Amino acid sequence: MNIPYKPLLPETKQPIIIIGASGIVKDAHLPAYKMAGFSVFGITNRTVAKAHSMAEEFGIPNVFENVAEAVKNAPSNAVYDITVLPDQYIEILEQLPDGAAVLIQKPMGNDLAQAREIVAVCERKKLVAAINFQLRFASFVSAARHLITEGIIGDLYDLEFKVTVNTPWELFPLIKEHPRLEILFHSVHYIDCIRSFLGNPKGVYAKTTNHPLKKLSSCRSSIILDYGDSMRVVINTNHDHHFGPKHEESYIKWEGTKGAIKAKMGLLMNYPDGMPDEFEVALEKDGTYEWEKINLEGSWFPEAFIGTMSNLMRFKEGSDSKLLASVQDVLDTMKVVEACYISNEKGAISLNEL
Repeated sequence: MNIPYKPLLPETKQPIIIIGASGIVKDAHLPAYKMAGFSVFGITNRTVAKAHSMAEEFGIPNVFENVAEAVKNAPSNAVYDITVLPDQYIEILEQLPDGAAVLIQKPMGNDLAQAREIVAVCERKKLVAAINFQLRFASFVSAARHLITEGIIGDLYDLEFKVTVNTPWELFPLIKEHPRLEILFHSVHYIDCIRSFLGNPKGVYAKTTNHPLKKLSSCRSSIILDYGDSMRVVINTNHDHHFGPKHEESYIKWEGTKGAIKAKMGLLMNYPDGMPDEFEVALEKDGTYEWEKINLEGSWFPEAFIGTMSNLMRFKEGSDSKLLASVQDVLDTMKVVEACYISNEKGAISLNEL
């Protein structure tokens, strides 16, 4: 089965300036940009020594002391890649040139109010701004999107995300202490991916929980998104499965009236080393359904980071008609996240009320 799933690359050279030098830049942004042949013009970081170290490792020609210096020395067609935490977004966005293209790390703020502020700044400065929700562009998601768009599995009626893994949160010290850990920094990917297929849900039911032996605000969540009586959409995450790899799971499953798709997200298993992805399609043959494994190149990290940056560059140059993860679109993702936390706080219906 021939499935187009790789992102189209921009037709013009647009130099990138990276703001931030965290682990995600080293592990995903820079390897992805190297694969795609993108030009990284410069990098800056609050701790400048980290920026120098990364520049030396990846051959980045310019290191800037701060955002203001980076902007001052930037080429006119530079694309800014913000890779810091949400508290710094607005301060950085205010320093960018009006009309600039910018890719902002997810999530779009710590809460809905901050998300709205970010959108307001981007619109006032006429920034061409997108949020780096790479899962939309992972090879297995793009392949599934093609099959569904072409009607190959019929009408979609079931979409499930299941994650049962042992996540080493200590690798993320800057977010480990966040009061909104699991949904805001992890399940937000799944919420955004679901929206990219189905649009906005009618409503949300959610519960997020901590672990009795861990000092984390939350590490397991169950989320139901209401898309009507015929569509089941559910996200179940458990980051505390520390009982060995035998029963770890990490997958997306789409079911339709003519077939089904299952994608194993190997990245999250045995993290940070990960496991191989798998992509399977079940279609009817002689009255029965047979699962066919299809080999896809690339994974979520780092290859999907090519997709988010490519779409921004292509939209900026005019070769793409839509900025898929624009700040305006992602504002609705943040509304769903906020609804999850409100649902979590309101709690269940007590049997004592009945």
